[in-house]
Amino acid sequence: MTLEQLIAIMPTAQQRATRFFPYLSIYMREFGIEGAKREAAFLATIAVESGELRYTREIWGPTPQQERYEGREDLGNTEPGDGERFKGRGLVQITGRSNYAKVGEALQHDFIASPPSLEAPDFACASACWFFASHGCNELADADNFKAVTKRVNGGLTAYDRRLAYYEKALQVLSATGEPS
Repeated sequence: MTLEQLIAIMPTAQQRATRFFPYLSIYMREFGIEGAKREAAFLATIAVESGELRYTREIWGPTPQQERYEGREDLGNTEPGDGERFKGRGLVQITGRSNYAKVGEALQHDFIASPPSLEAPDFACASACWFFASHGCNELADADNFKAVTKRVNGGLTAYDRRLAYYEKALQVLSATGEPS
């Protein structure tokens, strides 16, 4: 993937793309997100999850859904304040104390002690690539199962039409320039 391709896929992200591109290039390669199918699935996912690289932190209301983060043992939110403290961060919105611990172990950084560090472009990109690869999304993309990629990342099919539009556009952009699939 090139910077020009990233901008073609996420046209409103031009300045942000310049800031994120170096990290995306490094970590996509490191986590095996290579080839048109994997890259398209990943880029479509982060386009929606981050608002075309606009958000690396969940906008906090709190909404009724966000209020349910508090005390959720499945997210590891066992201490008072964990819901907001470990809100979604990074390009795929890593959420919950236990997920912060897992990504911290993988990236060798203490996100429990410093949750906002997941918002920085390097960690936002690295965490998204780690999540995508470690949750089997590369293999789902290889199998042309973008719907399963969406469910794996999002837990459902929220904004699936938008995700699919980005996916199709990314496939077109990446394939038009000879990216291997």
